[in-house]
Amino acid sequence: MSDEFEITEQADFEALADRLTLTDIVRLQDVLSKALSRRFEKKMGLVFSDVVGSTPYFARFGDEAGRKLQQRHFDLVNEAIKPHGGRVVDTAGDGAFLSFADGMSAVRAMVQLMETLAKDNDSRPSDHRLNLRIGCHFGPVLTDGVLLSGDSVNFCSRVASSAGVGEIRLSTGAYTDLTDITLRLRCRRLREVELKGIKQPVELFVLAWQDPLRFPTLVRFEDGTELPLPPQDVIRFGRLREQDGVAANDIVFNMADVNALARISRWHFELHRRWQGFLLRSVTSAITEVDGKPVARGEEVPVLPGTKVRLGGVVTVEFGHARENVDATLMPP
Repeated sequence: MSDEFEITEQADFEALADRLTLTDIVRLQDVLSKALSRRFEKKMGLVFSDVVGSTPYFARFGDEAGRKLQQRHFDLVNEAIKPHGGRVVDTAGDGAFLSFADGMSAVRAMVQLMETLAKDNDSRPSDHRLNLRIGCHFGPVLTDGVLLSGDSVNFCSRVASSAGVGEIRLSTGAYTDLTDITLRLRCRRLREVELKGIKQPVELFVLAWQDPLRFPTLVRFEDGTELPLPPQDVIRFGRLREQDGVAANDIVFNMADVNALARISRWHFELHRRWQGFLLRSVTSAITEVDGKPVARGEEVPVLPGTKVRLGGVVTVEFGHARENVDATLMPP
């Protein structure tokens, strides 16, 4: 402890305040505010990373398995942030609060985290896969080099809470600090997002962290209708909407021609997400063609952006990316 700090701690601030005039106090407040901002305020890249579904996981598999799941999260986080100068500020329960010198480093680290996580999950049973949601922000905080505080911290936490499974969500501040055009082009704008504790809806962005050359983000129908692919490990396609009150397929086919619709199976095919890309697995003996080549029941073939799948000889869908992503620019509008 320095002599200067000892003297400051021993000072009788209340007695000092009693001796000051109103004008003195107002002037002192201004001086202290400027000193606080000058010495301890800085803009930083902030991240909250949270495990999704840990409560039911603990209940199903027990405390030891749950703790291992949490530790995998922390270990993968530490591995991902080191090359980007990141620091773990705090961990609580399932979450990790991280800081970076800038928003660009924060986003790059989170892309690396999700890519490493996807590869790690591929080697594990589906019930034991780790699922995360992530929020990134770039804004001012008060910090002494160890602790961080301020509205930006709370806001970043809310951004993370709004994310879906496997999503990286960016605030406008984080998006603006992206100088990498490749990452900019992967961002999809979300307007009017309600965040808990925030009075007005905010604009956020979802970063498609998976390689766009390998991972399509939507399926396009013959009439031009586009449906986003949900961020889950297995995506089911077929004509059956629900079974016993539970959704049977994620992408449901519906046609006015009942005879043509009958040629599409209740469960027709699945997309299995792997770290290196999607695999289409046929689950029917009905006709399934991928880019003109028949796929037998149980067979798996890669699906890339531009891949066309024909079902039952009556309908064709194409996998691709949202057109609005092509309009992304170096600076937000």
